[in-house]
Amino acid sequence: MKNFVLMAILLLSFGTIAFPSFADPAVDGPRPVSALADRLAPAVVNISSSRRLISDSDLHPTASNGRDPNQTFDTTGNDTMASAESLGSGFIISADGLVVTNNHVIEGADSVIVYLTDGTRLPARIVGEDSKTDLAVLKVQAGRKLPFVQFGDSDSAAVGDWVMAIGNPFGLGGTVTLGIVSARNRDIQQGPYDSFIQTDASINEGNSGGPLFDMSGKVIGINTAIIAQGEASLGIGFAIPANLASPVVDQLVSFGVARRGWIGVDVQGMTDDIAASLGLGNPHGALITDVTRAGPADGLLRPGDIITSFDGKPVMQMHDLPRLVAEANIGKTVDVEIERGTGTQSIRLVVGELKGDEKPAAVTTRAAPPAPGVQATFEDLVGFVLAPIDAVKRHLYGLPNSRQGLVVTAVKAGSDAYNQGLIAGMVVSEVNEQPVRSLSAALALVHAARQTGRPAVLFRVVDSSGSRYLAVRFAGEQAPGDG
Repeated sequence: MKNFVLMAILLLSFGTIAFPSFADPAVDGPRPVSALADRLAPAVVNISSSRRLISDSDLHPTASNGRDPNQTFDTTGNDTMASAESLGSGFIISADGLVVTNNHVIEGADSVIVYLTDGTRLPARIVGEDSKTDLAVLKVQAGRKLPFVQFGDSDSAAVGDWVMAIGNPFGLGGTVTLGIVSARNRDIQQGPYDSFIQTDASINEGNSGGPLFDMSGKVIGINTAIIAQGEASLGIGFAIPANLASPVVDQLVSFGVARRGWIGVDVQGMTDDIAASLGLGNPHGALITDVTRAGPADGLLRPGDIITSFDGKPVMQMHDLPRLVAEANIGKTVDVEIERGTGTQSIRLVVGELKGDEKPAAVTTRAAPPAPGVQATFEDLVGFVLAPIDAVKRHLYGLPNSRQGLVVTAVKAGSDAYNQGLIAGMVVSEVNEQPVRSLSAALALVHAARQTGRPAVLFRVVDSSGSRYLAVRFAGEQAPGDG
């Protein structure tokens, strides 16, 4: 009776519901993918890697250095000698035994074992690793030709397309899950080239490095990350797109390392406020904050330029640019479209090769009390206080002799400058793209911006992490979309 009442309520709430009749042989659910899974599964492998731990800090990782959730730890009774094991997935891309997986599956490993679906156990050699894209290539010797799969075109994968993941979740062995492409070009702050495919095909611990297939059997992604709460996956997985992974894999096979393009600029994202401060209609592009001396862009591009296109491809957001530059062929001459001042220009430059690491994070400094005089007027307009850089200020804030401009000595709590992250000790080198060395010049530029009716002023600020632009709204101005 309860079930009848519940069904009646559902019908009243939602109208007539057409339920499939499972007795009807014509209604048998979605088209099965068993034949596709059978064809592809032999090319998917399980991977086990282990490394010897020789210190107590390695054996008992803390929250600060993290712990790979795929790792298990075995001790020998001696705290100075133990082993950590990581389980993951991979896939064979050539008949002679090249295997692709995630770098974090085999990172730091002393030994790597690849398990084929027929139970064959093969020791693997690491051909190359790339931490920035979390990719690695292994080589196994099977003494026979192995089944393999090929990369497809991830750019053709549309939201809503069916995809299939095959891997080794929780060490259970070959497991097939089905879902769709949920989103594309996701930036989940895992690296400088984030552009993940998001999928609802079940991906769990141990799936790392396994393939995400389209319905033609091509690899369009490499499963690499999940969003989880506690120990449970929330059904949101991310895969490195094949069009990003394939060139890196080729370079790891050829050189053992990934070789990336470089043009020698630091960039930041555009915002509505920055666009408004520059009189632009939209916040598209990547804003240059610094140009590396003697780099490919030196003398051609400059801070304040907004890159909107690189080598014929649009730069809609800041994180588009690092990926496009990295993918460019080293030595290639490319066209770079920029917004400079009030016009658009095209600059041609030669792509160099990226070397070295990312810059360190900024260091905060305690605020000093406000100073009287012209600074107070400046504070009334934009919420912070500036002062000339003298020997005392240089010592107080640890400013190198090469740093020129005006130093921030106080920021008004609750002001837009405060909310933007401006702190004492930062140096303002430009106001509205004009270099400043005196308070009167800075104040005149701020007044000029106010008189043009712009809601914000663009400041180029420098600290220990480098330089960037902040668009600070005038006191009383609302952010775009507020109100």
